[in-house]
Amino acid sequence: MNFRKQGDQILYPFTRIQTPVLQEAKIISSINLLPIPRQRVYGPGAVALGGIHFLTIEAPNPQELLFSALRLQKGLREHSGINIELIAGGAAPLDISGITLRISPEKIDHPQGYTLSISVTGITIEGSTPNGVFYGVSTLLQIAGQVEDAIPCMEISDWPDFPARGVMLDVSRDKVPTLETLMELIDLLAGWKINQLQLYTENTFAYQNHPTAWKDASPITSQDILLLDQFCRERFVELVPNQNSFGHLTNWLRLPAYAHLAETHGEFSTPWGMERGPYSLCPIDPGSLQLVESWFDELLPNFSSRMVNVGCDETFDVGHGRSQEAARQVGAERLYLDFLLAIDRSLHARGRTMQFWGDMLVNHPEIIPEVPGDAIALEWGYEANHPFDQRGAVYQSAGVTFYVCPGTSSWNSLAGRTDNALANLLNAAENGLKHHAVGYLITDWGDRGHWQPLPVSYLGFAAGSAYSWSLQANRDLDIAAAISLHAFHDPSGSMGRLAFDLGNVYRAVGIEPENSSALFWILQLPLEAIRSQGEAYMHSFRGVLQAVDQAARLLGKARMEGRDASLVRDEYRLVVRLLRHACDRGRLAFEQDPQKAARLRGKLKTDLVRILPAYRRIWLRRNRPGGLSDSLGRMEKLMVDYED
Repeated sequence: MNFRKQGDQILYPFTRIQTPVLQEAKIISSINLLPIPRQRVYGPGAVALGGIHFLTIEAPNPQELLFSALRLQKGLREHSGINIELIAGGAAPLDISGITLRISPEKIDHPQGYTLSISVTGITIEGSTPNGVFYGVSTLLQIAGQVEDAIPCMEISDWPDFPARGVMLDVSRDKVPTLETLMELIDLLAGWKINQLQLYTENTFAYQNHPTAWKDASPITSQDILLLDQFCRERFVELVPNQNSFGHLTNWLRLPAYAHLAETHGEFSTPWGMERGPYSLCPIDPGSLQLVESWFDELLPNFSSRMVNVGCDETFDVGHGRSQEAARQVGAERLYLDFLLAIDRSLHARGRTMQFWGDMLVNHPEIIPEVPGDAIALEWGYEANHPFDQRGAVYQSAGVTFYVCPGTSSWNSLAGRTDNALANLLNAAENGLKHHAVGYLITDWGDRGHWQPLPVSYLGFAAGSAYSWSLQANRDLDIAAAISLHAFHDPSGSMGRLAFDLGNVYRAVGIEPENSSALFWILQLPLEAIRSQGEAYMHSFRGVLQAVDQAARLLGKARMEGRDASLVRDEYRLVVRLLRHACDRGRLAFEQDPQKAARLRGKLKTDLVRILPAYRRIWLRRNRPGGLSDSLGRMEKLMVDYED
């Protein structure tokens, strides 16, 4: 047998050989993986990539593993330039078999589990299902991408904590991503072992029976969903339909054709202050359910998933308008539950299972047991201290199936809120496991213009995928290093550190508004409103600028190799400009010297004139044009404060 030596490692080509006696295996972490497998043991030696010539598929139905095999074949070719021939069946001679993908339900207990064995005699990935084999391939590709010409020998045994590990992307707050953007994101998330995707929809699906609701939104179409569903299934991702079906329907109910279905067009109280309708459907109007059912009849046939997220969150206006008298008699919570149950019956008639946001029921534990046994409650909360423990205990004691739903903390922030995001995501994983949640859904919203670029959310996506896969193995994950390599394709580590540090600039201001950052609000509010906050918003913004600039210096050190590297640079340059603009605007709000204030106004006006076209250009690189005018209009309003 021929072999060669590189440093202290012996590199074995794939041939029929006698396996050498292994020295005592040692656990090391020289390979950066996302998520980190729960069991990884290294052995002596390494396998030369140049010696891999064949990839064998061993399964009752080889077609089930074909996509995973082709994904591995393509990845190795792109990274190492090697060409691997695919073979089906186990009859190939051992001396030509380099990599084997095998279905082995008798060896792997968990339906999503896998083993990855890299030894001097070959590489074998085994799973009890095709899903498990796909996850093993994902791990092997991450390993192979970090070596030059040899893969170290190791044994990996891995399986997830949460059966469902999802991402929910808001496509209704101005930003509707292009099909290409969605597919690229799905491919990225699938490689991190995410297995569910939801696109949060209010009025951005092209309902052919309701064209006025989406005519200016550049909506997602039936064809888009059909293509996405197929794309997801190849990667073992379930595309779950998501249509808010009770509250958050202002864009529908303000239209003449639907205004009569609103609970109220007047004011109502919410936890964050008074709001004006329309907002929710009136639950006692038969037309409300008829409208929802018409959505289901158009939307659901495009999806292979049997689940539907119907939303139904934050319906604070119910009982304050047309249903006020009924609420006096039976309680607003009963009106809410009855409408939820009617939706559930409609879904059952269509062969679907309901998911719903649980916030409106969790404070009424006496009626939670009435939730249908197969429905899934979604416990959401986005602050580090959200009571996932207490809320999880309520669902567990009532016997209700539930997910925990933390967030990326990217919205209302510009650059993210790193510390809050990680604490929130970790809190959800810990208490979801404690109370036996069956799913973990990472939410990513776009409130008030969806100003944050998509890459700002990568940190939350990556951390959530790791915590939900194996909390014990990933609790101390170096998230900056992980996203630098696996999201930004930057082996230098600089881009991940930039995203991490820039996402913590929100803390430098000294105040931390709930579910947002102070710098974001400085760009949202008029100067007079900022000043009205008084001392809360008075701060040395020069110090905040220093924190922004210190993080931004890392952009020059990044060595991104991804296809969108240039775009990511532009997106983060824009984020830095917006953060700097917020600092100068904060200084202007409290500047007492008229001459200094005049200079700041001139500087801010010039800066905004340059930001607006850059924002438009960058938006259109990943997103459809619908919603851009609304998002951009929120920035254009700032100019009023900069005129002489």
